[in-house]
Amino acid sequence: MSKKFRIYVDTSVIGGCCDPEFQEWSCGLLSDFQAGTYLLYLSTLTDAEIEDAPDEVKEIYKIYRKCAMELVELTAESDELANAYLKHKILTKKYLDDARHIAIATVLGVDLVVSWNFRHIVHFDKIQKFNDVNVEMGYKPILIYSPREVTKYGR
Repeated sequence: MSKKFRIYVDTSVIGGCCDPEFQEWSCGLLSDFQAGTYLLYLSTLTDAEIEDAPDEVKEIYKIYRKCAMELVELTAESDELANAYLKHKILTKKYLDDARHIAIATVLGVDLVVSWNFRHIVHFDKIQKFNDVNVEMGYKPILIYSPREVTKYGR
């Protein structure tokens, strides 16, 4: 029996379901979660970000929430790790929430983070730097991909 990967998705993946450029893969990944192919983890940070989203995104998020194994809180431990990312200049304070998404997933110990945020998260240099800090602080490295690379949809 193969292992089911534990996946943390950020808000961009949910919004991607309503964006023609990303819809195919975000919705495909949602189908994977619904089928039980992967185990989904969300955070209270995602909940907060969705509050200001358009209604169609909020409706999609309700479906994601039903699939989630757990809604993870931002803890002092994950906040400390996010601040370490800022201290190492991986991201600036303006993008603290992006750092928090990676930190929450890292502290939780999921197998991978899935995001469409190519500027601050799904970026070769950033991934290496996040993992350098993770290892320095005693955490395992984390894999970061876009939904297109992860979904079983269309394969």
